[in-house]
Amino acid sequence: METYLDHNATTPLDGRVLDEMLPYFRQCHGNPSSLYRQGRLARQAIEGAREQVAQLVNVHPAQVIFTSGGTEANNLAIKGAIPHLKCLAVSAVEHASVMEPARRMGCELIEIGVNDQGLVGQDEMRRALLTRPELVSVMMASNETGVIQNIARLAETANAAGALFHTDAVQAAGKIDVDFAALGVQLLSLSAHKLYGPKGVGALVIDKRVELVPQLVGGGQEQGSRSGTENVAAIVGFGKAAELARLELQQRRTGMELLRQRLLQQLSQMEKVVVFARQAECLPNTVLMAVPGIDGETLLMEMDRAGLAVSSGSACDSRKVEASRTLLAMGVDEALARCALRVSIGKDNTEQDIDAFVLVVKQQVKALQDNAMLAWA
Repeated sequence: METYLDHNATTPLDGRVLDEMLPYFRQCHGNPSSLYRQGRLARQAIEGAREQVAQLVNVHPAQVIFTSGGTEANNLAIKGAIPHLKCLAVSAVEHASVMEPARRMGCELIEIGVNDQGLVGQDEMRRALLTRPELVSVMMASNETGVIQNIARLAETANAAGALFHTDAVQAAGKIDVDFAALGVQLLSLSAHKLYGPKGVGALVIDKRVELVPQLVGGGQEQGSRSGTENVAAIVGFGKAAELARLELQQRRTGMELLRQRLLQQLSQMEKVVVFARQAECLPNTVLMAVPGIDGETLLMEMDRAGLAVSSGSACDSRKVEASRTLLAMGVDEALARCALRVSIGKDNTEQDIDAFVLVVKQQVKALQDNAMLAWA
């Protein structure tokens, strides 16, 4: 049986979530815009899920706009927050679903630099704000390194300069506390499949004062911000996953952090292994590491042969053989960046899973050393 250690790419669907979804595949098939009973039941289910998602991030339900996932939520934030955007600032370590729409906006784009731990500092933020961006986007936690940004402080600085602030909290939600009000942001993105919910559904959470420019128009669903008949079953699943994530947050966080520390302790005993962003505060489940001299794709395939599922860098870019843009922004040498391998732990992983991963790393390090000795012989 495969050992799954790639939860930042996606999480398995929680059985309790599936149970909530099934009636909306089988019996409750009404269009939520219809006025008859089946339609009203579907609408009630959506609004119940909206309240569950709202509670996860401490907002009013009306602030939650359902989307097809984190990518659409990020696109809607970048494209829809401000009409006729003139200047936009994003961190150099953003996910492609922020970076790509930012590059296509046709406005002035400022990339905010990070230090060698992947953190955006106040000096970098102030430097970017000198160009007077109307919108700033910095992800809450990196999908690659797991580094957690000080969003509350960065948002306060940006707001003081007159800019709206968006944060991609897709990787953070369900792993650490995400409180929209405490963060002081105006837009925040979420995705269900990162917290044991279904794929194909997410949300953009907005400040009530933000008037979004819709990117999908037609039926006027989602308060006119996102037209299209709602995926009721997926939204219901998102709601249940959000409820479970809120109720079980501390239990999950503690369990994952214990396994992460076990992994870090064992990796630290191997001279050849590099752990990135070791000095930064990180998600309780994420470790990005490398064995210099072993390409990340090669190590990934060795893991796969051993029945271990991990990722080399960002999963969304896994088909591209290129160095991690995040690591390059942190000043990591390109050759070392190509060796990166990400472990992202889930709520159901065990100590045995961590030990199995470390065993393969040790075997590969030994093989590398043996090959080096043969080359010198």
